Amino acid sequence: MSDETGPGQDGSGPSQKEAMLSGELYLADDPELAAEALHAAVLSERYNATSATDPEARRAVLAELLGAVGEGVEVRPPLRVDYGYRTTIGPRTFVNFGAVFLDVARITVGADVQMGPNVQLLTPTHPIDPGPRRAKWEAARPITIGDNVWLGGGVIVCPGVTIGENTVVGAGSVVTRDLPADVVAVGNPARVVRTIGGEGAGA
Repeated sequence: MSDETGPGQDGSGPSQKEAMLSGELYLADDPELAAEALHAAVLSERYNATSATDPEARRAVLAELLGAVGEGVEVRPPLRVDYGYRTTIGPRTFVNFGAVFLDVARITVGADVQMGPNVQLLTPTHPIDPGPRRAKWEAARPITIGDNVWLGGGVIVCPGVTIGENTVVGAGSVVTRDLPADVVAVGNPARVVRTIGGEGAGA
């Protein structure tokens, strides 16, 4: 995009929220989106302040914050999100301290996923051209984490990435492209270093 306009600028196109939901360029400081982001921030603060001695209250806030939370999910605070309702987490998934889920686009986390501390799932993107970027246009691409994936501590998953089931990503890796199922990947950018054997095989 070479100019500084985008959807909904003159009132004739889709709203900024509609543009965001469709993956088009949008303005995050649009009043409707700003209100949703504030709502998520308030719920996040409440969640991060919940007592470890009251797991039912903690889960209730998490269920209100996120789009869907499967049975047996554990997310250790603090958790940071953009909107919350764009993130779904499958059953029995464990997310360690300090997760950042920037869910402008959908973040779909499967069942039995393990995430180490300080994992970042980052869907937002920004224009390469300096004009639209200066004008605060942005977009996003969805992230999908398959069942039984293990993301080591500090892993960063970039916009548009899908990670196949059973795959293991080493601590500190930056995943810039899709990873297939049943592999071990490490590095920046993350590269496949080996395949994983049959069910129950070690990594």
